[in-house]
Amino acid sequence: MKNITVIGSGTMGNGIAHTFAQFGFAVSLVDISETALQKALATIAKNIDRQIAKGTVTEADKASTLANIKTFTKIEEGAAQADLVVEAASENVNVKLSIFKQLDEICPPNTILASNTSSISITQIAAVTKRADKVIGMHFMNPVPVMKLIEVIRGYSTSNEVCALIMELSKKLNKIPTEVNDYPGFVANKILMPMINEAIITLYEGVAGVEEIDTVMKLGMAHPMGPLQLADFIGLDVCLNILRVLQDGFGNPKYAPCPLLVNMVMAGHLGAKTGKGFYDYSAGTKELIVADRFKKQGVAVIS
Repeated sequence: MKNITVIGSGTMGNGIAHTFAQFGFAVSLVDISETALQKALATIAKNIDRQIAKGTVTEADKASTLANIKTFTKIEEGAAQADLVVEAASENVNVKLSIFKQLDEICPPNTILASNTSSISITQIAAVTKRADKVIGMHFMNPVPVMKLIEVIRGYSTSNEVCALIMELSKKLNKIPTEVNDYPGFVANKILMPMINEAIITLYEGVAGVEEIDTVMKLGMAHPMGPLQLADFIGLDVCLNILRVLQDGFGNPKYAPCPLLVNMVMAGHLGAKTGKGFYDYSAGTKELIVADRFKKQGVAVIS
């Protein structure tokens, strides 16, 4: 596999494109927005500069990585010659199904189609194609160039050969692939999202404040980031979507999203990407500032 197409140039898409290009693959980065593509290239360049500052790559590596990436606004141009396509569009099942239908028509018969979905069924995605044996999940972690794990998700019909190939390919990216089966949330989010939801419920019920909850989990459980800060980093809308996938998929009320999370998403407070979630990011500093709504400790926010 030499030619990799990445669909979507947002946070995950540009990170996936960066990683493949850094390891010598020819990458076609596809997005409907030329502005988004240019922003993605600028982000990749900035992230490589951070790697240079840490001494992990060189200026020559930066030049070769960027040279390995071509951008396209039309999916039929960017994916026509792909050996592997990694879809990293928004976590919306209808969007993904539409993309995979197009890819199935556009790509050569031997092209493997992968999704970076964090919770949506690979089997459901594969069902809209005529190559279900060649559809698989590659769930990268954010930030992609740094995080080692890739959850490799086998759909119901994914072949052993395709799974083995993706496992080996992941190792070539200096990642650690872990094979899991196709059930809602897979492993990472089936465990992570209930924990984040419980942290939000703990805040909602007034057991403790934002900083206190995150401090307990960081210092008591050795988590590098507290669950409320992590939720802001992931995106509260993404957390809500995943919890709803878990709730619908398992039919279990334990996955029901906290009403506070629902209200925050409806209000457009989605975390770091909108400047406000449990913390306020508008100052643009690395110091965490608790959002005004949550500054009063020990008072339930149930309304």
